[in-house]
Amino acid sequence: MKKILIANRGEIACRVIKTARKMGISTVAVYSDADRTSLHVKMADEAVHIGPPPSVDSYLSIEKIIDAAKATGADAIHPGYGFLSENDKFAEALETEDITFIGPSAHAIRVMGNKLDAKEAVKGFDIPQVPGSPEAVQSVEEGIGIAENIGWPVMIKAAAGGGGKGMRIVRDKESFKDQFRSAQSEALSAFANDAVFIEKYITSPRHIEIQILCDLHGNGVHLFERECSIQRRHQKVVEESPSVKLDDTLRHAMGTTALNVAKACNYSGAGTVEFIMDASGHYYFLEMNTRLQVEHPVTEMVTGVDLVEHQIRIARGEVLALTQEEMKQTGHAIELRVYAEDPLNNFLPSIGRLVKYGLPKGPNVRVDNGFLEGDEIPIYYDPMIAKLVTYGTTREEAIANMIRAISNYDIEGIETTLEFGRFCMQHKAFKDGTYDTHFVSHYFNPEIILDTMAAENKNAAKAALMHWIKYKNTVRIPH
Repeated sequence: MKKILIANRGEIACRVIKTARKMGISTVAVYSDADRTSLHVKMADEAVHIGPPPSVDSYLSIEKIIDAAKATGADAIHPGYGFLSENDKFAEALETEDITFIGPSAHAIRVMGNKLDAKEAVKGFDIPQVPGSPEAVQSVEEGIGIAENIGWPVMIKAAAGGGGKGMRIVRDKESFKDQFRSAQSEALSAFANDAVFIEKYITSPRHIEIQILCDLHGNGVHLFERECSIQRRHQKVVEESPSVKLDDTLRHAMGTTALNVAKACNYSGAGTVEFIMDASGHYYFLEMNTRLQVEHPVTEMVTGVDLVEHQIRIARGEVLALTQEEMKQTGHAIELRVYAEDPLNNFLPSIGRLVKYGLPKGPNVRVDNGFLEGDEIPIYYDPMIAKLVTYGTTREEAIANMIRAISNYDIEGIETTLEFGRFCMQHKAFKDGTYDTHFVSHYFNPEIILDTMAAENKNAAKAALMHWIKYKNTVRIPH
């Protein structure tokens, strides 16, 4: 493997380029009109224009990506996450063209890409699953019958879905019809598939996921867990490792379960098995993400393992150079996704130009970034700018480092999730580790942040006034 094309953009493209460069592998970036001057284009050894800004005409075009690989002589493609990363047809097309896909087989992507197929595949491996419908629900009447059988509330989920799309919590029969139709409509729009199924809704849930690495020779390890329970619109904002909820016994059990899920689809590469956990510590299989996760840096920070490097080595056919006995968690890491969103306005996108953009630096601070000062945040793509990650020998130290790093993140021109991150780090429920996926709805009140900002501005003005009063009589004003 001599040259890798990264079929992605932004911070993940930059992240992959860094590891490829470390391994002595040349890189090719692809870009749309909107990303012509982007950081990932400047970092790569070569760059190929692939079309106008809409994803369907650029980053989602299998034909254009393959043409770019052929034109540059790239012998492998790393898909990052999002876009074509979990597209089985893309993996198949690369196999036909004799281009290495740095990811799992098309079969594994296909099986795990549909939640119902995934549930069926893992049945023979004694994987705990949330009670629900074994197949897609065909009608409102059928859905209500299932819901009344397993008990309200229930969760309607898109079978082909991800990223929180096509999901609805339904608490009673009266609201089921509207929510069912709404979930179907969103699923069709997002995934071109309106199939939905129903699961029992777990109250006070925590979202725990296990990172795995499996090679092409039957070897596999898990790299422990990530806690991903702080979410907005069913999408993660803050992640950490390890989870305060797991002890070593439960950690081992979930890790073993995750590897069994991988066996169910003959998985190879880096993948993540996601679980939901109830207040009693019972966990249930949710889905498998057949790609690198946005939050992979927290695992890298506590294990010292470069997941992208191992993805590349596995794709080259190498035997996994890790054993389970060698794997250790050391310290604590926390990640905040820095989105161009306004937390005070229901986390709606905040599109504009980065008038000022300075990254925090220092020991135990990592920023996976995809932008430069002066860049425009495109409206066409996911609004994540960067990932801010901090490490500490203890969880308390990692939290303190995160608060300090947020304060040192210098950004003007758009609204971001940085202040929301500060709010989380300082909230009792987060510090105590007693939070769940309802953190935002239960605790986040935009007025609190506004009051805090007003108080800080007031204190700054008061300090400036006192300074002026103290020194006004000693200052000489030239005539």
